[in-house]
Parts: sequence; C-alpha cells; structure tokens
Amino acid sequence: MAESAKDKDARPEKARRPASLWSDAWHDLRRNKVFILGSILVLILLLMAAFPSLFSSVNAYDPSTCDLSNAREGITSKHWFGTDNLGCDTYSRVIYGARVSVIVGIATSLISAVVGGGLGLLAGYYSRWVDVLLSRLAEIFFAIPSVLGALLFLSAIGRENAGAFTVVLSLAVLAWPLILRIMRAAVISAKNQDYVTAARALGAGPGRIMLRHIMPNAIAPVIVTATLNLGVFIAAEAGLSFLGVGVQPPTISWGLMIGDARRRFLEAPEPLIFPAIFLSITVLAFVMLGDAVRDALDPKLR
Repeated sequence: MAESAKDKDARPEKARRPASLWSDAWHDLRRNKVFILGSILVLILLLMAAFPSLFSSVNAYDPSTCDLSNAREGITSKHWFGTDNLGCDTYSRVIYGARVSVIVGIATSLISAVVGGGLGLLAGYYSRWVDVLLSRLAEIFFAIPSVLGALLFLSAIGRENAGAFTVVLSLAVLAWPLILRIMRAAVISAKNQDYVTAARALGAGPGRIMLRHIMPNAIAPVIVTATLNLGVFIAAEAGLSFLGVGVQPPTISWGLMIGDARRRFLEAPEPLIFPAIFLSITVLAFVMLGDAVRDALDPKLR
C-alpha cells in the first residue's frame, strides 16, 4: 500500500534529510569499535596533557620532589613506576611528559595541513604556472627525509635554542608537501564536477568557488592524512629528543626520559620501560583514530 502524504510528513526530519559523505562517515564512526577505543585513549591523553595534576599529586617540574637518596628505586607504593637517576618520581614525569608530545603532534599536523592544504587548493584550481611553481617547490622539500631534515635543522640552531616550537617548525616545514599533493589531486578531480561548472556559470568568483564548493568536497583525504600523521609526529618528536636535539631539560619529554634512562637500563629498567609504553600507546591511539577516519571517509571502502 502506498505511503500517504500524512505518513511522509510524520517521519522524523532527520530521516528526510539527504545523505552526505560527512553524515555517512559519522554514522559509521559511531559504530566503529576501533574509533571508539582510539577516541577514549586520545581523550585520556588530552586530559593528561591539559590537566596533569588530575592524574598525579606530584608536580614533576618541582625539583624539591626529587631525592637523590632514592635514585633508581624500584616500584613501591609511593613510586608506582619507580624513580629515575635523580630520584624523581617516574610516574609523575610520565604524566607531565604527555603535554609536549601532544602539543608537538597536534601543532605540527595542523600547520602542515593548513599550509599544504592551502597551497594544494591553489595549485589544483589554477593549474598552469601556479601549479608548476608550487609543485616544483614541494618536490624540493619532498626530496628531503623528514626526520633527517629535522635533525639537521635542529642541530644547526643548537641545543640552547631547541624547544617545542622549533621541533614543530622543523617537522612542519618538511611535512606540508605530502598534504599539497593530496589536496591538489582532490581539487583537480572536484573542479571538473557539474556543481562547480554551475557555480561558475552563475557568476561565482574563484575565491567563492574554491572555499564554498571545492574545498568542502576535497578536504576529506587531507583530514585523513593529518589524523594519521599525528602519531608519526609524536614518534618523531620522541626520536629527536632521544637523540638530544629536540626539547631540552627542564622540559619533560618521553624521548628525553628514555634517553636518560638507557645508560642504566639493566640497573633500573622502569624509567625507560614506562615512558616507552606510554609513547607506544599514544602513537597506537592516533593511528587507530586515523585508520577509522580513513575507512569512514573513503567511499571506495564502503
């Protein structure tokens, strides 16, 4: 029996809305166990970075909390993760070390996405000499390995000038070309669609077409790549700090903690093992989140 007009009007408004990539993606993500688990882990890490005092009553940046007489002490009821070479509580330092890793990962990913995405939008839309110029520029940076380039950059500026900002800058400078390539390909595909032709025929200018019509339909692969890169940048920061060219003391970083503890690992393994575990969980959480977002936003995987 045909559905009456009254029954159609009685249907919920949400059911009558046309489906879109973003609504379908959110529908899939809410039912994806990997996304839910990754989101919970990321939320905990964000809380640790923003409010470390919620997780530890000891201020790891207070030198008076360190006691040399308790250096390299094992796991006790007072020190859940033992103590390091200076007698500082390893648990509190692990908690406070999350801030640098999260800041570097998110800031680097955002900067590379904005710069690479913006330049990729221009290169893909205007083509010709703009595309040639930006693509050749990107290839110059793309030819430099990210970690090696960041290592050379941070070594050149010296340890006394190294910090979270310089680590973010060194990684972002070499990360945007990949985003540019992805955004450029998506824009070239989107600008030939009928809705762009219609907008151009109605008198819309290049700026309006790029921002209102092309970018919303081309930004999905950039979001996926930026999310996946979060874990990569966090691991890169830890590696640079481990090598001694990243953030410097008194800043607390998981990479610095691992580097300081490696010399006495056999005598006191806890100061190395626990930062490494938290680093691995953090990278895994962002990779899980990125994989789930990729699966939800890629129409080919539906």
